[in-house]
Amino acid sequence: MALVYHDPIFLEHLTGPHPESPQRLQHLLPCLERQGTLDNFTRGEFTPATPEQLAAVHDPEYIAALEQFSARGGGRIERDTVMSRQSYEVARHAAGAGIAAVDAVLSGPERRAVCLIRPPGHHALHDAPMGFCLFNNVAVAAAHALRTHGLSRVLIVDWDVHHGNGTQALFYDSPEVYFFSAHRYPFYPGTGHQNETGTGRGLGTTFNLPLFHGVKRQEYRSAFEAVLEDAASRCRPQLVLVSAGFDAHAADPVGSLGLESEDFCDLTRVVMQVADDYCGGRLVSLLEGGYHLQALAESVQCHLDTIAAAERT
Repeated sequence: MALVYHDPIFLEHLTGPHPESPQRLQHLLPCLERQGTLDNFTRGEFTPATPEQLAAVHDPEYIAALEQFSARGGGRIERDTVMSRQSYEVARHAAGAGIAAVDAVLSGPERRAVCLIRPPGHHALHDAPMGFCLFNNVAVAAAHALRTHGLSRVLIVDWDVHHGNGTQALFYDSPEVYFFSAHRYPFYPGTGHQNETGTGRGLGTTFNLPLFHGVKRQEYRSAFEAVLEDAASRCRPQLVLVSAGFDAHAADPVGSLGLESEDFCDLTRVVMQVADDYCGGRLVSLLEGGYHLQALAESVQCHLDTIAAAERT
């Protein structure tokens, strides 16, 4: 069976009246349990990321500053991002889940893992929080795969409605990490134009698919598959990581690109096919956005059900 990572500690990142609140998981997990979805997964164990593991992508001074800010009780650390007293530890656990999932799928026998975590991470920069994000969970996971497991080619797929600017920036000059993002454009955070393709030794490793609001669902899915296949054929990944945001759903109050819950079944199948074709199915999915509670639950269920079905074949 595939692995799933979740823990009550993710409810302790308290943000007050904020879209990225504990209610996201408080609603999601009981829905998955009622449907029996989690019965198809093995619960994975994990520990918080260490400062040294976080420092693979983040400035040590920034890591220490987050710890101190949290210890003082937290508050609004940037325009869109709120911390509480427990937020530093919760964020370390979110990154740690990704690390444990990478370790598991690279050592086997499980090949696929899903991390139902918060806070999200793909906007977090080398030395600053941004857009609800503290540590860049998927970037920490990718760096761990390279440094600890000796991989040389990792593909990150980001289907959150917002461009994963933090992830892109962290690996923009890297020849080892390929980044593909399908996102609404123009939209927050303002990056993600098609001509952003990397720099230096990383030139040609960044693939952006900017999509306008109102794009037809079939057009979205077709473009997603075409650009992903191009990125994968160039990368030939040894591991696929997914920044799995579900705020491209039509009902989402923060984003929306008109997708329906079942569209995430199709996106999941396409990404799993890439993993099957190039790296023995090794795939780790990490939760990013998704702020309509019921749409989030339905979409994540589609994502998990598609993964579970593949495990049975």
